[in-house]
Amino acid sequence: MDSPRLRYYFFFLLPIITLVALPFSSRSETLEEAWKTAAAVDHGLRSVYKTTKAAMQNLKSAKAGRLPGFSLESGYRLFDNETALIAAGSELPTGEDKSFSYKATSSINLFTSGRISHGIDAAEFSLEAARIDEKRALQDLKMEVAETYVTVLRMEHGVAVAKSHVESLKSHARDVENMHSQGFVASNDLLAARVALADARQQALQAENRLDIARSDYNRLLGRTLTSEVKLSELELEPPAEGLAALTEQALKQRSELKSLSRNIEALRHQAAMIRAAYGPQVTLSGGYSYIENSYQVNEKVWSAMIGVRWNLFDGGTAYHKSIAVERRADSLFERYNDLKLAIALQMRQAWLNVIESRRRVEVTRKALAQAEENLKVAKDRYQEGLDTNTVVLDAETLRTKSYGNHDNAVHDAMLAILRLRRVMNGL
Repeated sequence: MDSPRLRYYFFFLLPIITLVALPFSSRSETLEEAWKTAAAVDHGLRSVYKTTKAAMQNLKSAKAGRLPGFSLESGYRLFDNETALIAAGSELPTGEDKSFSYKATSSINLFTSGRISHGIDAAEFSLEAARIDEKRALQDLKMEVAETYVTVLRMEHGVAVAKSHVESLKSHARDVENMHSQGFVASNDLLAARVALADARQQALQAENRLDIARSDYNRLLGRTLTSEVKLSELELEPPAEGLAALTEQALKQRSELKSLSRNIEALRHQAAMIRAAYGPQVTLSGGYSYIENSYQVNEKVWSAMIGVRWNLFDGGTAYHKSIAVERRADSLFERYNDLKLAIALQMRQAWLNVIESRRRVEVTRKALAQAEENLKVAKDRYQEGLDTNTVVLDAETLRTKSYGNHDNAVHDAMLAILRLRRVMNGL
């Protein structure tokens, strides 16, 4: 295709491509999308996944104990003399001074007193615990991302409130300046209005700085450059409808930490049994083929088979004490398991109460917004009529700004409270 036609298609398609891509480039990111992005790049989560892969290999290794083993050996030996026997006063040679040999051997465990089966069970429980730990790590990462997500939203609203505060004081300062130029108010009123405006601008700068830091932290969690654009969707969260007792029961059933501890306890129990079984009767079937180069030997090639039994009847208590040590570790985890159940019940109660408190604060602060706006309007009207001082207006504006800040904080605290409640329930 010639160059002019290429340029024609380019300029024809460019507006269409721009219109199609524009909604996607300006679309706000949701919390679910943030979770997926963070999960794909988080190094801590990758570390947990690799721990699970290691546990999978341990399980394969334990199961391999049931399979037959096969080995090959080969060698070339040199002696300074031929080997011989003395019989009837004369030497009878039995081996050459140089010989080549090789051997192939296979063996399989027939009976191990439960050593292999307990080892497999221990590895399976450890693998289950590792997989459960993956879910716990993902829940922790989601909670961290959610907190940063809400922090960005909180800071964005804080910037909006700070800018509104600046605009309101700018309007008031203009009114005071007009009244001062007409001789209706003293210079002190104008100075106070300008000082309040300067302070509001400083607060706005601080709010913008906090927002930039929050966005940088958010980008860090999602594996992006710290200066990447951040545009988030507002959250709409509803608390669970169940009561505290039902929520606590669900949390105790669903929490990954409890499940992981229970699997690790079982793994340790089986490890203790495996140690004891290793000192029980062990029956092995083995066989092989060997060749030894020796002209004095009738059969250089030999097939063999053997059933062997090994039983350590006494080891000074080594196996017993090792198994007891592992069982004590299991007992220790069981105590932690019981303590964690109480801690989770407390976490659930705290999270549930925080949801109730923050939602009540939202209602209270929402009612205060209209009152604060009306209070500022009345204060300005009375000031222009000479019935109130400039200080009353500035105090009313400060109260209005504080009311909006309180409401925003209550809204975002309610969001966090619901998210933390879901985290306690393992339900993010």
